[in-house]
Amino acid sequence: MIRVLLLSLFLLSACNTAGPEFAGIAPTRVTVDGSAFDVRVAGERAEALRVNPQYAPRFGPIRARAAFAMAQVSGCRVLKIEGDQAQATAVLSCSGRAPDRPIPRGPVSFSCLEIGGLLDEMPNGPYSEYDCDPY
Repeated sequence: MIRVLLLSLFLLSACNTAGPEFAGIAPTRVTVDGSAFDVRVAGERAEALRVNPQYAPRFGPIRARAAFAMAQVSGCRVLKIEGDQAQATAVLSCSGRAPDRPIPRGPVSFSCLEIGGLLDEMPNGPYSEYDCDPY
């Protein structure tokens, strides 16, 4: 019984663990339209792990929020995003330059409204367009 309990605790501890490419990078917590993500950036790649419970989320709306969170943290444009409702990774385009802004450390929250337009810039798109203000 103790072995089962220890195994369960070990498996649950890996739920919010960065992928191998992002190991050792401190996350930046970003909240977008009710979805909270731990975002890590390594070069021109980013990872967003959703850390809050949500009832039956679909990847479509979560994908747009994760893309926005990764763009805000990195200061770069998101070219491609893959993953699922809990974890998404993205390829960033910084045009061979440093990000527009320093990567923030610590919690960052945005109050966002979906403004109805669709952005078709990414191969996996279209994505909803958001108007967001930090708070």
